[in-house]
Amino acid sequence: MEPPRPAGPHKPAQDNEKPLASASTSTPNYELRAILSGHKASIASITFSPDGAMLASAGSDKVIKLWDGITGEILDTLEGHTEGISDIAWASDGEYIASASDDKTIKIWSMEERSEVKTLIGHTNFVFCVNYNPNSNLLVSGGFDETVRIWDIARGKPLKVLPAHSDPVTAVSFNHDGTLVVSCAMDGLIRIWDAESGQCLKTLVDDDNPICSHVKFSPNSRFVLASTQDSTIRLWNYQTSKCVKTYTGHSNRTYCIPACFVTSKGKYIVSGSEDNKIYIWDLQTRQVLQVLDGHRDAVLAIATHPFRNIIASASMEKDLTIRLWFDE
Repeated sequence: MEPPRPAGPHKPAQDNEKPLASASTSTPNYELRAILSGHKASIASITFSPDGAMLASAGSDKVIKLWDGITGEILDTLEGHTEGISDIAWASDGEYIASASDDKTIKIWSMEERSEVKTLIGHTNFVFCVNYNPNSNLLVSGGFDETVRIWDIARGKPLKVLPAHSDPVTAVSFNHDGTLVVSCAMDGLIRIWDAESGQCLKTLVDDDNPICSHVKFSPNSRFVLASTQDSTIRLWNYQTSKCVKTYTGHSNRTYCIPACFVTSKGKYIVSGSEDNKIYIWDLQTRQVLQVLDGHRDAVLAIATHPFRNIIASASMEKDLTIRLWFDE
């Protein structure tokens, strides 16, 4: 896990742009529906399959667990990594999962065979983050070797090795058409890359330069949502290099905690927190609309169902559960 670093106060948002459609008309009312147990160490990553039928989870116990995405019933456990897993990602067709591990490898797992089909070797230190492009023929990964790598999955080889950051890379993701990659790192920088050429198109940085834990494109790919270790989530218009919204109230100063968009009901932002809770904000007004309480340790992983009003959350050592929260 990441070392804590002091962080300064956040800057106020520039609230003069509309990131997505109009403000939410509904108020979230998520309730705990299921508690999933099975992991033996901290859970680092959870994610729903593209069709929402399955939930995958992984963490320090070196395994990937597959659960029913609605009932939470355990379906399978995938074993093969020799060290902890920091991140997992589904292919867009749901047929494969990629996993990033401290054993310096990325593994590709077949959902049909429920087994490992390929190992990608190239990172020289812990692999911390991984994501597929929309066509699922490329992977992007980042790690403690400070590089971002774009992989040709069929060949099992990196197409590009980008000397992207001056600190460990904490998150990487493609935009909705696969033309751009966004990365962030402990150096506090967010970078936008041309996926084909590997050229850095833009660097975003806040004045206080807090560690950037997680970054992802908005559903329309016009904005970037960034979580930083000054207990702030920022929404950036990367074309103008302006932070247009900030979301606060949660606690995040030590670990890499992702934030997600919820678009199935209203337009919300959701994040875990080091105070053991989950926070839901209105995307436009930035108000905290609901706080979900129940975990007994920091909530490091969060996932939203692709089309139902379901949030999955996962916690650290003192808890080790995944919780499914429903608003329907």
